[in-house]
Amino acid sequence: MSGRAQLMWDEAVTGYDFGPEHPMDPVRLALTRSLVGALGLDREVEVVAARPAGDSTLRLVHREDYIDAVKAASADPGAADVSYGLGTIDDPAFAGMHEVSALIAGQSVGAAEAVWRGDALHAVNFAGGLHHAMPGAASGFCVYNDAALAIARLLELGAERVAYVDVDVHHGDGVQAAFWEDPRVLTVSLHEHPATLFPQTGWPEETGADRAEGSAVNVALPAGTGDAGWLRAFHAVVPEVLAEFRPQVLVTQHGADTHFEDPLAHLAVSLDAQRAVQVACHELAHEFAGGRWVALGGGGYAVVEVVPRSWAHLVGIAAGRPVGPETVIPEGWRQEVYARTRQLGPMRMTDGRWPVSYASWEAGYDPADRVDQAVRAARRAVFPLRGLLP
Repeated sequence: MSGRAQLMWDEAVTGYDFGPEHPMDPVRLALTRSLVGALGLDREVEVVAARPAGDSTLRLVHREDYIDAVKAASADPGAADVSYGLGTIDDPAFAGMHEVSALIAGQSVGAAEAVWRGDALHAVNFAGGLHHAMPGAASGFCVYNDAALAIARLLELGAERVAYVDVDVHHGDGVQAAFWEDPRVLTVSLHEHPATLFPQTGWPEETGADRAEGSAVNVALPAGTGDAGWLRAFHAVVPEVLAEFRPQVLVTQHGADTHFEDPLAHLAVSLDAQRAVQVACHELAHEFAGGRWVALGGGGYAVVEVVPRSWAHLVGIAAGRPVGPETVIPEGWRQEVYARTRQLGPMRMTDGRWPVSYASWEAGYDPADRVDQAVRAARRAVFPLRGLLP
């Protein structure tokens, strides 16, 4: 197996563009890629452009009538069928939508294939992580669910146990739905509580269908949760369920919208805590999945201040050359930021909170603490179904 990591990148993914007023500005992808280059990380990875996902691959998760509807809207955006979630405020139709969505999906599927076949130990597609798309509908800025397609491809290639860990601020509802009845896939989502955020799912009681009970794990955190609570919740749930499940591959989704500056949600997590969870996911892949790790992007709408730094950290960790939080960002990149956005770019690869710390769950819990209540709810709902103590 090659120890070299792959970075999946095709410049054309920046064509995933819902328009100038939409929060999912593709400049976040372009700026991430250029920051990866400015930090020299692209010399530490193999940069690969995979083929777009073809129809047979898309059908591993998506219904044929939905794929046809996406193609029709892609050819004529004005005729988008809103019954498929297309042409809505969240998911406006645009010319070429099918082609670029299939391209992003192809990068995640290609990442999964490379890791499974041993061409790379780790593979990153920060353009991916479009976890809300459903088998028959677009949702939440997501047209094709590349994360679910990557997992489905791993199963098709012979994987018997795939774990998916989603730390986006929003519930990974589309991936959970795709594998709700499949005990071969463990989905774990750590997100803001559904009472205060889209998509209003991801309650701890959602644990999988009867034949796959315990295969969905949901940690629903209160609005305002910061670094210490977020890290405490992650470490109180994720390592134990992965140790029991023993995945052959770990797929992770790293939406950067947990950040305190993100305009669309209400957690208060720093870049430094996001980096700490990326490091933890890397370690968990080595501990429980033979090092096989597919890492995806996701949400993130502070497109200058947060997203490029967060995902550049992810690439560095996957490449085996983590970027020190104290690293000064090259001036050339900051000039590019200003030229593209008329905003001032950040100065360093930190929010000034490194090293982040948290209290271990093993040290005891506070029944009056809302984060601890969320952790206890998740553990009570799913741990006994997996033979674990709640």
